[in-house]
Amino acid sequence: MAPPKGNNNRPTGRRKKSSNLLQTLLDKYLNIGFLKYLVLEPAALPIISVLIVLAEAAINVFVIRRVPYTEIDWVAYMQECEGFLNGTTNYALLRGDTGPLVYPAAFVYIYSALYYITSHGANVRVAQYIFAGIYLLQMCLVLRLYAKSRKVPPYVLVLSAFTSYRIHSIYVLRLFNDPVAILLLYAALNLFVDRRWTWGSILFSLAVGVKMNILLFAPALLLFYLANLGPLKTFLQLAICGSVQLLLGAPFLLSHPVEYLRGSFDLGRIFEHKWTVNYRFLSREFFEHRTFHLSLLGLHLVLLLVFAKPTWTFFQSYVRLRSVQDQLQPQIAKKNSEVQAQRKIKKEAKKEKDTEKLSAEQQSFLNAFEKTLQKSSGGKAAAPPAPAPARAESERYGIHFERCTQLALLPFFLCNFIGVACSRSLHYQFYVWYFHSLPYLVWSTSYSLGVRYLILGIIEYCWNSYPSTYLSSSALHLCHLVLLFGVARQIFQTMRLNAAAKQQQQQQKKVQ
Repeated sequence: MAPPKGNNNRPTGRRKKSSNLLQTLLDKYLNIGFLKYLVLEPAALPIISVLIVLAEAAINVFVIRRVPYTEIDWVAYMQECEGFLNGTTNYALLRGDTGPLVYPAAFVYIYSALYYITSHGANVRVAQYIFAGIYLLQMCLVLRLYAKSRKVPPYVLVLSAFTSYRIHSIYVLRLFNDPVAILLLYAALNLFVDRRWTWGSILFSLAVGVKMNILLFAPALLLFYLANLGPLKTFLQLAICGSVQLLLGAPFLLSHPVEYLRGSFDLGRIFEHKWTVNYRFLSREFFEHRTFHLSLLGLHLVLLLVFAKPTWTFFQSYVRLRSVQDQLQPQIAKKNSEVQAQRKIKKEAKKEKDTEKLSAEQQSFLNAFEKTLQKSSGGKAAAPPAPAPARAESERYGIHFERCTQLALLPFFLCNFIGVACSRSLHYQFYVWYFHSLPYLVWSTSYSLGVRYLILGIIEYCWNSYPSTYLSSSALHLCHLVLLFGVARQIFQTMRLNAAAKQQQQQQKKVQ
């Protein structure tokens, strides 16, 4: 007996539906418009971020396997931690091949853990893969901030991430402690913009406990606390930061407090001139002179004071926008819930209409009932409403409130950038201190695209010139100056526009 004809039609229907779905996806995503969206539109960064992280994973594995590891500080780190693990808590006695231990207690604990994981520091390959994981995790945190702010086009971050040989080298070929500190810093920044203050303070203090350069962000963080929390809660968060430092340093503070404070938080330490990236053009005598160091410190403080008012204004605007978000977000969520419920009802009604067939008797009854309604109402039956467009059904109400993150990130990145630009000496591993914030700062200027690319390109060239030269050091300072001027001009222009808008509002109120 031949199979029923109905069975032959079902597979064909499924293939047709699948084919239509595939064609719809191809039409929607395989076109020039969508490609431009992925490359140029900051809103596409969540999609591109996945591709960046996957590509970076492959690049880091390739670098680990193909590029020879270069020993600089890893063995010294292990020797310093070995002394602590053997019971020494006097920082004056903790030393390695490169000199005495000069990092706070969190560094000792983290690298002591790495000491055991890597078979007393002998298995460098395992350490390299751990630092590759640190690199990828940090990229996720950085890209999350960029995605929230919607400031920088995706292609800029792709080029920046993939073309920096120096950054990959610092992470997986040198195993410095700077990446660990910066990882904790970006984790803290993410928590701060999510308004998870206590955990953010803990991680920020942990970052300071790995390396003291994280304190370059501290002035901006203090104003951020005050703008968001007020004086009392700010004091509480500062107490949390201080408590973390006390807990970390307890074994050393209880036994040899002076040696610990002098060794781990030595603000007067003199760096060797031969390793400097930014002051190669100075003589060694002038570079090591105390007056030069004090001049840089004074310049640093002056610049912080110059940008203090704009920073406070940006943070206040950020707080106000967050307050608006708290007011509007529940209303938007409620409206979207109503739209979702209406869409579900329409789908169910359509499904019932498509699947349920009326008998002839039922259809006749409905026709008669409709005529009865027309006679009783004295007119014709109302025409059914036109169906809403499919696009309207799928629309959702929403405002990307996270763009206000721009008002928080720029002061933080600028505060750190000022500290880096005024540093007494920059070593090659210090590049990670501000590398991931450079695209954001450059895109916070009004310069043309060509000038923006030139700034990023020259800075990358300067950090890849080994050893540094008069030209590379001078070019690095020039780029820092041009970038600082561009950001400052944009910030103060925004301040003037803000002041003009407020004045206009006040005049309108007086007229009314």
